[in-house]
Amino acid sequence: MKHMTLKLTTGETDETFRHSGGGRPRLQLSFEQKLAGQYARLSPKLKEAADFVVSNPIDVATRSLRTISKDANLSPATFSRMSTAVGYDSYEDLRDVLRLAIEHRDNTFSHRVEALQERHGGGDQGFLDQHISDCSANLQKLASSTDRATLELCAEKLHNARRVMVLGALGSTGVAEYLTYMASFIADNWAMASRMGASLSSGLVGISDSDVLIVMTKPPYASNAINAAQEAHRAGAFVIVITDTHRCPALAYSSAQFITASESQHFFSSYAATLVLCEVLVGMLAGRSDTAARARIVEVESSNRRLGEIWGD
Repeated sequence: MKHMTLKLTTGETDETFRHSGGGRPRLQLSFEQKLAGQYARLSPKLKEAADFVVSNPIDVATRSLRTISKDANLSPATFSRMSTAVGYDSYEDLRDVLRLAIEHRDNTFSHRVEALQERHGGGDQGFLDQHISDCSANLQKLASSTDRATLELCAEKLHNARRVMVLGALGSTGVAEYLTYMASFIADNWAMASRMGASLSSGLVGISDSDVLIVMTKPPYASNAINAAQEAHRAGAFVIVITDTHRCPALAYSSAQFITASESQHFFSSYAATLVLCEVLVGMLAGRSDTAARARIVEVESSNRRLGEIWGD
């Protein structure tokens, strides 16, 4: 497995981040984040074990392996093999990560929100309060589970890319459009990989290892999102996948991945955490931009006024 080293220079200090699919980065990845990069390669039995851990993290962290194996109807050896396949030194190493996550969770805003919901569960809690609580919990999970080294790596790749293409279908279409719109203020090399009336293949023509493809997809997955990730991966492009579950098929072709929580009482998934992640990426990209990018923002704003796209002055 290749290791990627990113050296950042900010003022008087230099920082080096080591990004590796199998080794530990500078900041500890959550189990689900590590699993996302390996899930497609696991055997059916190992996938069963991994799914059980995702669904029962507190039980796995606090109960014996023998009990967990019995509940999951899988052998203890299966859990051990799954742990090493995902990238841990042992099953105990995996459990330590889950314990730390639970300890952190007990002190987070999301835990306080959950406690508040429980106290008022018997009352008449409106959908507004419920949905805001869900979104707050999703944002807290984004803050606690996102690997900062991966963020820095992606921002650097976006900054140095020849082209950046963004693809989001079905419910992710609007978010992909928004991300591309924000980036267009500071860079002229961003575009949607597939827009209304344009084929996906035409958008990906000429893609290479100098380019970045950002794919956003959540269940139910759009076929073109998975196909685009695979095609870009084959061409050597850096593929960033943003989804909400380790089961996403596009993760098998990703160079970097972000799993953003989307829990909601609504009939559709919440995109609040995904939107914030997109804004963070553009903010980090803007921080790397030079005077030419600032001049471009001024030019875009002037053009908007000249063409009457903005109301008033």
